[in-house]
Amino acid sequence: MSHVEATQAGKGLSTLWRIMVLTWRHPWMVTVTIISTIIACGLQLWVPRLIGQAIDHSEGVLDGGAGAVDALWTTAWVLLAVSIGRGVFTMWMNYFGEAVGHHTAYELRLAVYEKIQRLSFSYHDKVHTGDLITVGMLDLEGVRMFFATGVLRVVLLSILIGVGAYMLISTDLVLGLLALSFAPFVGWRSSVAQLTLRATWLTLQEMLQNLSRVMEENLGGIRVVRAFAGQNHELRKYDEASDAALALAHKRVDIRVASTSLMNLSFLLSMGLVLWVGGEKVLSGEMTVGTLASFLTFMTILQMPVRQLGLLVNSFARASTCGNRLFAFLDLEIEIKDKPGAVPLKVTEGTLRFENVDFAYPSAPTRQVLQKVSFEARRGETIGIVGRPGSGKSTIAHLIPRFYDVDGGKVTIDGQDVRDVTLASLRQSVAVVQQDSFLFTTNIENNIAYGDPWAKEQRIARASEFAQLHNYIIGLPTGYDTIVGERGVSLSGGQRQRLNIARSLMLRPSVMVFDDSTAAVDAGTEQRIRTAMKRFAKDRVTLIISHRLSSLMHADQILFIEEGAITERGTHEELLALGGRYRALYDLQVKPGDDALEAAE
Repeated sequence: MSHVEATQAGKGLSTLWRIMVLTWRHPWMVTVTIISTIIACGLQLWVPRLIGQAIDHSEGVLDGGAGAVDALWTTAWVLLAVSIGRGVFTMWMNYFGEAVGHHTAYELRLAVYEKIQRLSFSYHDKVHTGDLITVGMLDLEGVRMFFATGVLRVVLLSILIGVGAYMLISTDLVLGLLALSFAPFVGWRSSVAQLTLRATWLTLQEMLQNLSRVMEENLGGIRVVRAFAGQNHELRKYDEASDAALALAHKRVDIRVASTSLMNLSFLLSMGLVLWVGGEKVLSGEMTVGTLASFLTFMTILQMPVRQLGLLVNSFARASTCGNRLFAFLDLEIEIKDKPGAVPLKVTEGTLRFENVDFAYPSAPTRQVLQKVSFEARRGETIGIVGRPGSGKSTIAHLIPRFYDVDGGKVTIDGQDVRDVTLASLRQSVAVVQQDSFLFTTNIENNIAYGDPWAKEQRIARASEFAQLHNYIIGLPTGYDTIVGERGVSLSGGQRQRLNIARSLMLRPSVMVFDDSTAAVDAGTEQRIRTAMKRFAKDRVTLIISHRLSSLMHADQILFIEEGAITERGTHEELLALGGRYRALYDLQVKPGDDALEAAE
């Protein structure tokens, strides 16, 4: 075995052991399950002997033997009791075995979801949503089933095959070996088939994952598909992926059918040999008919456990593979987290400061997005940030609430480095209103109060008034109880952005960042929002990031960002007088006379 293979084998064993540790968090259920399995197996192995005895007693009845009828009735009652007991303990084995798996899955499901909530933006930037769903559903399911299909099956097969084989061989060596002759072939064939099916299942799982991605993208962009008449293209794309998955599914069926046929053939051949040799022994008086019948019953009982050897191998392989992926996800290091000794943010003066900030995204560490960015904003001040797409404007917005950590320099609020305070207190004090307004499938009131679910109705209405949305909401038939569709599709783009603004205002933050958050709002509504926000902005720092100069002309200071650096700064009038890039952008966007209109407003 090579070093790589040895490492993988060690990792697989470590994963299986970790799953076992998780299952033992429910010791009484595990104990009941294992005890029930042992008893059920013992009772099942008793059945062939009782059947053999019943047949021998029946011969005695036919021969008129004294007491044969009583013995036959006694055997029949014992067989009935054993069968009932086997059924009861098998039921307990299955019930508690599934219960252990579902309790383990419950804990893992919560752990996965909690991990998703804590992972940094940089992780979500590079991982597809479908991959996370696969880990949280398919891989978790593979781990959940390990106790019932792996651990319990080891106990079950060890007793049935081990004890059953001993009982056969100890009764008659030759006949016992003939009765077990099918076991090696069936065990080998079942294992090979299951491993092959396992490999094809992983490929099929990837194909199904691709199907999920295609469907997810289609549903997410259904309006674009309809607008550009792309239905036929989308159908062809889905058909191609679906046809490939169907072809592999047919291949898996062929493998399963061929394997099952060969295993049945070997079992029937072995049973034929037992009947031939055993019949000769019965005719020669070396063996009773009941003993031969018990051999055949043993073979029938052992047939299924031997076939399950392949399922056992498959269960271990699946649990190892799924567990590796699942635990690798759960063990991911959280990049953005509270440092040891982090304290809540204390806002006094409300001053935001960037000090020589450098930053590059983890996905492209060699490309500096921000370079030596420095500025200060005090309470009551409004800072406007403008620049070309990709210049680093939105990155500034993401660094304040610490969605990412700076590579150089620092971001402070009242002199406190944002890396030294708790994330909960920081994000309670900093609200970022982004252009992409995600809404939940619930009513308008719950969407606005998402950051403070217990807020009073008056406060929710007040935030809506600031966002110029209240009048629209109360005009709806059910007002604030109106349900918005998935991602807010029942609202216009401007209404979604205003609802997003209202949701951020509910936090009463010390720093408000508007990242192109009024791009879908008409100029008149934007002006009313800006007028309403003046009173709200008196007690906090406000950053406005926009491509539209009319959104930030009123700012106390405007920063022009180019290739991650501040190239111009000043008031609107100062930048116009400078005659630089801001002036060029102004000339492109604002027609003569618009300045006067802005002043009049």
